[in-house]
Amino acid sequence: MESDSMDFKLGELLKEVQLDDSIVEIVDLAVASVVDAIKSIPERLVRADEASRFIADLGVPSEKVSFTFRVPESIQVGGSHLISSVAKPDINVDLLVRMPKGCFHEKDYLNHRYHAKRFLYLRVIEKSLESCSAVKKIAWSSFQNEGRKPVLIIFPVMDSPDLSECFIRIIPTATSLFSMSRLSLSRNNVRSFSQEDGLAQATPIYNSSILEDMFLEENSEYVQKTFHEWKVLKEALILLKVWARNRNSLYSHDSLNGYLISMILSHLVVGSGESLIHKSMNVMQIFRVTLKFIATLNLKGRPLFLHPQGHCNIAKEDLNQLVKSFDTVLLDASCSFNLLFRMTKTAFVELQDEVSWTLKCIDKCRGGGFEEIFMTKVDFAAKFDSCLRINLKANPKICSGDFCMDNECWRIYEKNVQSLLQRGLSDRAKLVRVVWRSTPLDWNIEDGLSYFGNEPIIVGILISSQENSFRVVDIGPNPENKEEAMKFRKFWGEKAELRRFKDGAIAESTVWECEPWERHLIIKRICDYLISKHLLLSKEDIVHVVDQLDFCLQVNGKDPVAFSSVLLEAFELLSKRLRLLEDIPLKISSVQPLDPAFRHTSVFPPQPHPLAYETKYGKKLPKSATTCIPTLEVMIQLEGSGNWPLDSVAIEKTKSAFLLKIGESLEERWSALCVAAEDEVNILMSGYSFCLRIMHEKGLNMLQTQGVVDKNETFSIDKKLFMWSQHSSMINGLHGCYPTYGPVVRLAKRWVAAHLFSSFLEEEAVELIVAYLFLKPFPFHAPCSRVTGFLRFLRFLSCYDWTFSPLIIDINGDLTLKDENEINENFISRGKYYEENKNIAPSMFLAAPYDKTSKAWTRLSPNRSELKRICSYARSSADLLTNLILRGADGPYTWECLFRTPLNNYDAVVVLHHDKLSTPQHLLFPAVVDFGKLVICGKASNLFLPYTTLDGVQSLEEARNKLMVGFDPTRCFLEDLKREFPTTFKIWYDSLGGDVLGLTCDKKDSRKRGRDGADESSIELTDALKKVGEVGKGLVKSVHLVKVPKLQQ
Repeated sequence: MESDSMDFKLGELLKEVQLDDSIVEIVDLAVASVVDAIKSIPERLVRADEASRFIADLGVPSEKVSFTFRVPESIQVGGSHLISSVAKPDINVDLLVRMPKGCFHEKDYLNHRYHAKRFLYLRVIEKSLESCSAVKKIAWSSFQNEGRKPVLIIFPVMDSPDLSECFIRIIPTATSLFSMSRLSLSRNNVRSFSQEDGLAQATPIYNSSILEDMFLEENSEYVQKTFHEWKVLKEALILLKVWARNRNSLYSHDSLNGYLISMILSHLVVGSGESLIHKSMNVMQIFRVTLKFIATLNLKGRPLFLHPQGHCNIAKEDLNQLVKSFDTVLLDASCSFNLLFRMTKTAFVELQDEVSWTLKCIDKCRGGGFEEIFMTKVDFAAKFDSCLRINLKANPKICSGDFCMDNECWRIYEKNVQSLLQRGLSDRAKLVRVVWRSTPLDWNIEDGLSYFGNEPIIVGILISSQENSFRVVDIGPNPENKEEAMKFRKFWGEKAELRRFKDGAIAESTVWECEPWERHLIIKRICDYLISKHLLLSKEDIVHVVDQLDFCLQVNGKDPVAFSSVLLEAFELLSKRLRLLEDIPLKISSVQPLDPAFRHTSVFPPQPHPLAYETKYGKKLPKSATTCIPTLEVMIQLEGSGNWPLDSVAIEKTKSAFLLKIGESLEERWSALCVAAEDEVNILMSGYSFCLRIMHEKGLNMLQTQGVVDKNETFSIDKKLFMWSQHSSMINGLHGCYPTYGPVVRLAKRWVAAHLFSSFLEEEAVELIVAYLFLKPFPFHAPCSRVTGFLRFLRFLSCYDWTFSPLIIDINGDLTLKDENEINENFISRGKYYEENKNIAPSMFLAAPYDKTSKAWTRLSPNRSELKRICSYARSSADLLTNLILRGADGPYTWECLFRTPLNNYDAVVVLHHDKLSTPQHLLFPAVVDFGKLVICGKASNLFLPYTTLDGVQSLEEARNKLMVGFDPTRCFLEDLKREFPTTFKIWYDSLGGDVLGLTCDKKDSRKRGRDGADESSIELTDALKKVGEVGKGLVKSVHLVKVPKLQQ
C-alpha cells in the first residue's frame, strides 16, 4: 500500500516537472532559429578592444588575442534537453558551439589566451544576435561560476507564457584544439604562477578548464548514447535533479549539477560501475541505488572511470598526478579529463552526509519520505546550525593582483576561509561549508571581472554536538612538544595561554569565557577572532546570524534564563519541605513542577523577587520592586486513602482544606508566606511564588463525555492536572536530550505572542509542534541553534497539511501502530462530528501518548480562519527570516520586523498604557497607530503601577502589602471583554507584555440589512468600541476603528 502511494506521488511529480511535447516543440523551434542566426554570422576580424576590460583582467596582452571570426564547425544541443530530462522550473537548453581551429594559435593554451579568445568568440555571437528578431534578450553568466569562462544567455521570443523564463545557454567547445601533452596536469601553462623561489608550479585546474571544453561534446554524446530510449533512467535523472536542486548547497559550482549526475548514472550503467543499474529497475530503485553508491564511495586515492579501467589508456604517472591534484576524480569517456575537478573535499563530505541522511529518510519516514525528499527545501538557511556572511566587496586583497592564476582568486579565498575555520573550530564543527557565488547576477561584460565577488561569502557550520561545540576551553599541545606548541601559539596569537588543569596536566589552551546563557555565541567569537586575525577583516565585514534574535528574549540586556538554576534550587527546597511535613492528615507522596519555566520553555523565566523570601532571611529591602509576582504551578499528590468524598465539589473543597493546612505548616516551620484565594494557594519562598495544586485520582474521569469532543465539554481539574503533568514530564525529558529545544520554543512562543495569537495557540501546543521538529527532523538533522530551529518552526507551521493530517508527537516512542491507527480514526471522527453539527471545527489536531484525541491543547482553537491567519503570518516571517540569513537587512526589512505585527489587518485596535502593564520590561515595541478613526482616548489610572517604591518601608511584612500575586491587568481586561462581548469580537492579544489588542468582528449577513447596512454597521461598531474603552478605563490608552467589516453576500 505504501509502495503504491509512493509510485503514485512520483508519477504525479514527474508529470509536474517534465516538459509536454507541445512545449518541447516550441523550444526546438526557438533553438533552430538561434542556430540559423549563428550560422549566418559573416567572417570578420576580432580585436581585444571589443572587450578590453575582460581581456585586461585575464592578464592577456591585447596583441595576442586578435583572430578572424569564422562560423562554428558544428552546433549541437547538449545537456538535459538532449536526453529529454529537463526538470521544471529550470527550462533551458545548452547549445554546444564548436569554435574552429583556425581562430586559434597552437600556443593559445598558455596564459589565458584561450579563455580570452573564447570570450571574444561569444562576443561576436552576442553582437550578431542583438539584431535577431527571434531573440528577446541577451545576458551573460559564467560556466559553473568560473569567471574566466563566460557563457551567453539567450532569451528567445516564445509564444507560450509557460516559457517566459526559458533560455538558451551558448557554450563554446574546443574539440581536438590542443595537444593533450600540452595540457598535462603536471605542466605549468600560466607562466606568472610560480613559487616564492621562482620555480614554476603546475596548473592542474587551469589545464582542466581547457580540457573541459575539449571533451564537452564527446561526453555529451556518451550520455546521449547511455540514456537513449531508456525512459526510466531519464526519469531517475529528473528525480535526482529535483532532490539536489532542493539542497542548494549541493547544487553549486563545487559540488553537483545535472551534468555530473548524468555522468554518475552513466558510470553505474556500464561495467566500470559494476552495472549496478539495469533496465529491469523502476525509477525509485535507480534513485536509491545511485544514492547508496555515492554514500559508500571512497575516493581517497581511488579514482572512478566511466569506462572499465582496462579499457582506459592512461599512464600510471598521469593517474597518480590526478589523485595528487584533486580531492575527487571521475575520469570522463576519453579517460583524459577529470569531471570532478571543481568538487572540493568539503563539498563531497557534505554530499555523502546528505545522501546518507536521505537513505535513512526513505527507511524511517512515513510514505517512503516523499515529502521530505522531493518537496522540502533544504537550503543554506534552514540546514546549517550557524551561518555567517563575509563581505569582501571592494576588498584590496581581492581587487588588487591577478584575478586568475591556476585557480581564480575567489575560489582560493573560498578555500582559505574554509580551511581556517575548520582548523579553528576543530571537533566543534561536523562540517564547515563555504560558498561564494562570485558571478554577478546581472553581469555587464564591459566591467570585466571587477564586480565579481561583490556578493558576500556564505559560511554554513554544522555543529557536532552541544557538549563539544559550546565548551569554554580548547586544550592544545603539551608545551614540551615545542614544534606543535609553536604552531598553536602562531595560529591563536594572543588567545593562546599556558594552563594547568585539574588533573595536573599543563597544556597550551584557548579560553572563551562567557556566561552560561551566552554559550551559544562561542562559535561566533571564535570565527570573529580567526577571521580578523588571519584575514585582516574588520568585524563590520562579518555578520553572524546566531545572535540576531537574542534581543527578543532578553530583559535589560540579559537573558532571564540565567536565573533558571536559582529557580530549580528553590523548587527542590520546596519539594523537600513538602515531603517533610508531618502535621497534615495525608503525607505528600510526589511533587511535580508544571510551569514552563521548570522545563526551560518559558520565554521569560521569573527572576527572584526581593519580597518573596522567608522572613527569617532578613534581606535588606531594595529601593523598588515589581508590583506583580508571577505564580509557578506545582502539582502535588497525597498518599492513598478511602475517605475521600465522591462528589466533585466536595473533592475540591477537601483539596482546598489540605492546601490551607499545608500553607500554615510551611509558614509555621519555615517562615514561608502563604497567600490563599478561593481556588488556589500560593507559597512565597526563596524569591518565588509557587501555586500549589492537588491531583486526586478519583477526579480524573469526572465530567468527561464519551466519544468525540463537544464544544461545551469540560475537563475535571484533576484531568487537566494529569495532562499538564504528563506533558511537562515529556517535554522536560526532551530538553535533556536536545538542549537547543528550549531556546527554539522560546523564540516560537515570542513570535506567536508578538503577532497576537496568544488567544488561539496554547503554549503547550507550540511546545509539541517544536518537539516534532526535533523528533522527526527529516530531511534535516535535529537543529542545534535557535535561529535555525525557529526558521524550521515557521516553515513547518505554514506548510503542514493541517486540514487532512493529524500531527503525532511521540516523544518517548510509546505509540504503537495500533495507537497511530486509533489517532487517525479520532481525527476523521472529529471532522465528521463538527461537519454534522455545523460547529466551527478546530483545525489543528495534535496527538500525544497522553492525549490521542487532541483534547488537551487544541480542543477549541485555532479554528480554520484563525489557523489560516497564523499560517499566512508564519509563511511571511519564514521568507523574511530566510532573506535576512542569506542577504541581511534590506531597508525597512530588519530582524525586528519578524516580531512587528501589522495592526491594519484588524477591524479595530485597542492600545493600552504600557506603564500600566504588569511587565512593561517585556514589551518589544510600543504600539504606534497612526491610521483609522480614533474612537476614544483614555487616561491612565493611578490605582496600579508596575513598580513599587519601597523607600520608607520599615519591614518585609509592610512591603508585602503592596505585592500582587499572579495579577495581570491585561488578562483581567481580556476576561472582562469576553464576558461583555461574547459574540461581538474576536480578541487577538500578546500574553507576553504587549500593549495592543486586535479586534475582529463576525461578518454580518447583508441580506438582512437595507441599503444603509454598512453605515449602520459602522455606528454599531463605534458604539461597541466606546464601551470597550469604558470596560478598560484606566488601562486603555486609545481605541481605533481601522475598518468596517465587509458584509457577507
